[in-house]
Amino acid sequence: MQRNRRNFLALAGMGALATACGSNTGRQGDPPPSTAYSAGPPPSDAPKAALQQWYHAYGEEGVQDAVKRYASSYPGAAVTVQWNPGDYDSKIVTALQNSKVPDVFEAQVKIDWVRQKQVLPLDDVIGPVKGDFSPAVLAAQTVEGRVYGIPQATDTQVLFYRKSLLQAAGVQPPQTVDELVDAAAKLTKDGVKGLFAGNDGGVGVLTGPLLWSAGLDYLKNGNREVGFDDPRAATALGKLHTLNANGSLLLGAPADWSDPGAFIDGLTAMQWTGLWNVPKIRQAFDDDFGVLPFPKLDGSGAPSVPVGAYGAMVNAKSAHVTEAKAFVKWLWIDQTQDQLEFATKFGFHVPARQSLIGRADNLKSGPAADAARFVQENGHLVGGPVWTQPSNTALSDAVAKIAKEGADPAAQLKTAVEVARSELKRLFG
Repeated sequence: MQRNRRNFLALAGMGALATACGSNTGRQGDPPPSTAYSAGPPPSDAPKAALQQWYHAYGEEGVQDAVKRYASSYPGAAVTVQWNPGDYDSKIVTALQNSKVPDVFEAQVKIDWVRQKQVLPLDDVIGPVKGDFSPAVLAAQTVEGRVYGIPQATDTQVLFYRKSLLQAAGVQPPQTVDELVDAAAKLTKDGVKGLFAGNDGGVGVLTGPLLWSAGLDYLKNGNREVGFDDPRAATALGKLHTLNANGSLLLGAPADWSDPGAFIDGLTAMQWTGLWNVPKIRQAFDDDFGVLPFPKLDGSGAPSVPVGAYGAMVNAKSAHVTEAKAFVKWLWIDQTQDQLEFATKFGFHVPARQSLIGRADNLKSGPAADAARFVQENGHLVGGPVWTQPSNTALSDAVAKIAKEGADPAAQLKTAVEVARSELKRLFG
C-alpha cells in the first residue's frame, strides 16, 4: 500500500501529530548559496561513503524515479534510496533506536528523538537560507531552538466550494464560522449536503482550524503552556456540534475527506480537503469552484489552513555523519531546481521555500494560487514536536464527545487541558 503526500497531511488532523508552514517572508528570487556547512565532495581518488536514504512510499507517479535520480547524481557519496511502503513512521522509530541506517531520512522531528540524541541538529546546514522558510515550516522541525530537519515540500487543506451552487442558493463564500454553519444549512437540499469534512463529522481535520479561528492554538508561549485553556476554545469547538446536529454535514461518504469524490460526484456543495485534489476538481468543474481558508470565529480570530512538510533528517548513529549532512545540504539547500520539481511535478504541492513558490507555474493563477497564498499568509502548524500522543488523544476524545454527543465543551476541554499540562510538566518539569 503506497501513500501519497496527502497521507502525511493527515497529520494535520487529530489522527497524528505534526506539520508546518506559514507567512510570506517577502524574499524575491533564490537565496544566496549556503556557505555555513562547507563539507564538500571527497577528492576524486578517495573512496565514496555509502549512504542510505529513506522515503515513505509516495503514491504519485514518477516521484520514486525522481528521488533515485537525485541521489545518483550526487558526487559526494554513493547514495542508495530505500522506498518504504506500509507503516513508515514505525519503521523510522525502530531504526533510530537500533540501527546506524538510514543515514538520511524524511520525517517530522519528535522531542523524544532529540532527548534521546537520535537525530542531529542541522542549524549549520540551514543557516544562510533559514529566512527562506516560514516560521511555521521551521517550527515543525525545531525543538528548543534547534532545527533537526530541512523541510522538503508543503501540503495544505482548504475549503473547496461550488460557485454555481452557492450562487443559486444566494450564499456568499463564508468568512466566519457562523457564516459557514449558515451556508452549510442553506446548501443542504435536493439530496446535496452543505459540507463534507470527513466521515467522523470533522473531528479529525477541523479541530486545529476551529482553535485557530478563535485566535488560539494547541500550545503557546514557546510550547510551554496549553494553548486552548480559554473559554473561546469551548465556543469554537461547540460550532462543530452545531454542524453535526443540524443535518448539514455529509456523513458515510464512499471515501473520506482526503478524496475529492464526494465533491466531484455532487454529494456536497463544499468540502474540506487537500490542495492535492485541485487537478481532479478542475477536470470535473473547470472554473466552477473556489477555495477558502477555514473562516475566522469573529473579529478576534483569523482564517487559517493547516500545513504539513516532511523534512530531511540525519541519523545521529550514522557511521557517516559528515557525509550525510553534506548530502542533505546539497539536495535540500543547493539544488533548488530539484526542490521545485519534487514539490510541483508529482502531484500538487507547494514548495517549502518561499523563494520557489513564485517559480511554480501551476501555482500562479486561480484556486491554486489562492491556496498557495493561504499557505503563506494563514498557515498553522498542528501541534508540533512537543505536542505528544497522550495530549493528542485527550483532545481528540474531547472533541469527538463535543461534536457527536453534544457534551459540554468546557467540561470536556478541562480534562484535555489537564492531560496536556501533565505532558508539558513531564517534558519540561
